[in-house]
Parts: sequence; C-alpha cells; structure tokens
Amino acid sequence: MVALRFPPFSLLVFSPKTVISSSSSSLAFFRRARRPSPSRFQLCFSSLSTQSEQQSRQEVGKDDGGTLPKEGVITPRSQDFNMWYLDVIYNAELADYGPVRGTMVIRPYGYAMWEAIQDYLNVKFKETGHSNMYFPQLIPYSFIEKEAAHVEGFSPELALVTIGGGKELEEKLVVRPTSETIVNHMFTQWIHSYRDLPLMVNQWANVTRWEMRTRPFVRTLEFLWQEGHTAHATEIEAEKEALQMIDIYTKFAYEEAAMPVITGRKSRLETFAGASRTYTIEAMMGDRKALQAGTSHNLGQNFSHAFGTQFMDENGQRQYVSQTSWAISTRFIGGIIMTHGDDAGLMLPPRIAPIQVIIVPIWKKSDEKAGVLSAATHVEEALKSAGVKVKVDSSEQKTPGWKFNFWEMKGVPLRIEIGPRDVSNGSVVVSRRDIPGKQGKVFGISMEPSTLVPYIRDRLQDVQASLLERAITFRDSNIVDVSSYDELKAAIAEGRWARGPWSASDAEELRIKEETGATIRCFPFEQPEGLKTCFMTGNPANEVAIFAKSY
Repeated sequence: MVALRFPPFSLLVFSPKTVISSSSSSLAFFRRARRPSPSRFQLCFSSLSTQSEQQSRQEVGKDDGGTLPKEGVITPRSQDFNMWYLDVIYNAELADYGPVRGTMVIRPYGYAMWEAIQDYLNVKFKETGHSNMYFPQLIPYSFIEKEAAHVEGFSPELALVTIGGGKELEEKLVVRPTSETIVNHMFTQWIHSYRDLPLMVNQWANVTRWEMRTRPFVRTLEFLWQEGHTAHATEIEAEKEALQMIDIYTKFAYEEAAMPVITGRKSRLETFAGASRTYTIEAMMGDRKALQAGTSHNLGQNFSHAFGTQFMDENGQRQYVSQTSWAISTRFIGGIIMTHGDDAGLMLPPRIAPIQVIIVPIWKKSDEKAGVLSAATHVEEALKSAGVKVKVDSSEQKTPGWKFNFWEMKGVPLRIEIGPRDVSNGSVVVSRRDIPGKQGKVFGISMEPSTLVPYIRDRLQDVQASLLERAITFRDSNIVDVSSYDELKAAIAEGRWARGPWSASDAEELRIKEETGATIRCFPFEQPEGLKTCFMTGNPANEVAIFAKSY
C-alpha cells in the first residue's frame, strides 16, 4: 500500500547547459565512514524520475504491492510502519517528490518545521560565538583528494559537473556533499596568527549525495542542513567546542522536539571519515530503529595538515589549527514524525508545530454563522497577541467532523471548538491531540483572554511534557542490558536496542553488524559505575555500548 502521490514538479538547480553526473568510479567520498546499509525496504521514492503523474503512481504501485494512494487514508503503524510514514508525509502535506529521482519538494507545512529548528539553533549558535556565512555549492574536484582518510571512508555519492556553458570543464566540480574541504581552503587564506583564532562559522545550505535508496526527509539525494566549522589554536579547545555543540543538539532534541536522544561517542568504525572523534545524538523511532539525529566531530589536525592551515603562535612558531565540524539536517523532521506520530497521523510537539491551536467554528443555521465567526476571530486575536501560533478554519466546504480529523492528522497540539451554545455561554471547548476522544476534551473554558490565554499556554506546556515523557518511557522500555552475545542477538531479533560492556575489536564489531544487522550507535556519555566485563570477549571493559538497527 502506498499513500504518497507525486506529481511532476520542475526543480532546476543548474542551467540546461550544465551537465551533472554521478560517477560510480569517483573517489569514495562525503559519507559517514562505513555507514550502515539502508533498509531492505526500497522506497518508491528512489524509483521515480521525470515521468508523468500517472506513470509515477503506477511505478509506485509496482514497487510496493500495487495499491495506489488514497487521500485521507493512513496505514496503521502496527500494520506497516514504512507505509504509515509515507501516508503521513503525503496526507499532512509535508513533502512531495521532485522530478529527479530521490529528490523531494518540502511543502510549506514541512518547511515551517524546519524554520522552527532554524529559529532555535540560530540563537544558540550566535550565543556561543558563531557567525553565519555561506560557502559556494561547487567545489573543485582536486580539493577532495587532499585528505586521504576522508576520501577513503566515503562511497561514490558525488554529483559531478563536467560541462558548463556548453564546454567541457578543465577540472570537474563537485556539487557540495559537505564543506570541510572548501572551508579549509578558505580558512588557510583567513588564518595567519593566533589573533585570528578561534574562527567559528556556520552555514545553512543544501547538499547533494547520490543516494541509491532514499526515504523522504531521512535520506534524500538533496537535503537541507546547517554545518558548523571552527578552527582553534589547541586540541583542547577543539574538543571543548565539539562537546559544546553536541550538548546544544541534545538540549534542542529534548526541549523543543521532545525527542529523548542518547548522547555519546561513536566507535572507531562509525567515526566520521577524517575526524579524530565523532559525537552523536541517537533517537529511538516508533519502530524501535535508531536514527542518528545530529553529529559533532573533533577533526583534530587532519584537515589542517592536508590543506596547510597554519597560524603563528604567541612564540612566533608555526602551528597547525585544530578543527571541528557539526551538523543537523532535515532528517530531524523525519525523526519527529517517527517519534511522536500515531495511527491518526502526526503528533507535533507544540514548540515545533507550525500551528499550535486550530479553531473550528461550528454552526448549522445561517443566523448562527456571524456570531460564531465573530467569537472565533475574537479568540484568534487574543491568542495571536499572546504569541500563540493559531489558525481559524472557517471554510464551509467541509464538515466540522472532517476538520477535526484533518487537523488531528496534521498534528496540531490543541483544537478549540466554538458553537452557538458556546457563544451564548462565553466559553469554548478545548481538545488535546495527545489524549484522544472525550478524555482529552474540556468543556466550558471561558473565552475571555484573561482566562483563555493562560489556560492555552498551560495546556501547550502539558502536551510538550507529555510527549517527552511518553517517548522516554517507550525508549527505556525497549533497551535491554545484555551480558552475552546470545543475549544481544535475541534483543536485536526482537527489534530492541542492546546495551552492554564492550572492549572488543573492530573485527568483532563488524561481525555483529554482519550477523545481526545492528551497529554500535554510541558509547553513551552516561555510563554505569563499577567493574564491567565485555560481553563479547570476557575481557575487562571501561564502558558500555548501545547496539541497534538503524536508518
């Protein structure tokens, strides 16, 4: 069953004279080192190109069982989590397919969620001394050859520009998959003395990675992200910066997205190619798979040696800078969907929701309409003036019941209902998205701003806290402590996360991946005290690791 339909849209990044190619023989580049293979479930998203809408929908049906989309129908999560996810994206109007295989058009409702992420992080970045700027999208191919470990750890995901202006280029250009190389090229020109450090910048940009299997928001050919890049005089400063930024991501996940991530350090095999250490936030989705929701890398001096990025220290000696890079992308939107959604559709944390309160006016007789709409407008203005994101659905083409279901599917945290009797009583009915049915509905709330505004604010806080608490309970109930490899295999087979002491080799880590499909998601910062014994080797272990299948 498929519930996404994707009409063809034009999305041109380059002129028709510019040729972009994906070379399978290109240097392995711009991908997380030994990143886990995508799920066996190959989405229809990866099979579409520039067909007509009907051809696209037929191809979608072929890929996933032949059932075409039904507007307003959402597959139950327990029946097919992947189809549920696609149904929600389509019906909630979050995104659509672009005409190029693996691309997506982010619709206004989905983009508003990205704007909420930007609004929060921009403030935090500037508070910690970072400035926004922009680097070019096209990068000389020779740049990617300068850092050997970076190249070696990435697979062929490059989009290459070989022709421009109708002529073959002297040097191929790479469409930005990440910016460490071009950033270092510029840092080398800007950094001369210790007085130029630290240099801390961030950019909001799009990147292109030639993914073969894609999933809207989670893994697409082109996606949006922010990428921060910093240069420091010492390794200690770089480490402090990397930890500071992963802490900002962690707070954002908990406080804004109500996603209880586990923060920790990646294993050697999972470390970003070219980095000394990678820190990550790992979130448990509704199907219990892990989602790497954000990363922060201590790059050490690997890139500065490759690009010759040096400075004169206070003693007049030339030194290489120590660097970091860190990023969160639109994949976070996919994480919010899969963390909180239910069979009715989206369930959005109020601090992320594009609309926090939907007002549904209800009338049957024509002489009731004016009074109900006037009251709805009065309530809307009071909430707007208090900073609440509110909308009145006064359309007459749909019934109130249809509107209730529609806005629940869109994940709006609160609904206010106003009918003729409510107008007479000077009150409203308030329903919570996170508590279905009559249990989540409260009658007789005064529509006077002095009463209604604080009531709505409190309920929004309640919904935010409820979603976080629910997600924490779900996460913790699905993490199993293991003391043997057999216990780990059993936990992974059940679709759960396994947590256990680890001091084994990279080869043993690869064995687990090959035999179970699970990888080390991280070594959590929060570690249990006491002596530990590696469940794989029986040798002493200093820390526990978390294993899980992932997106």
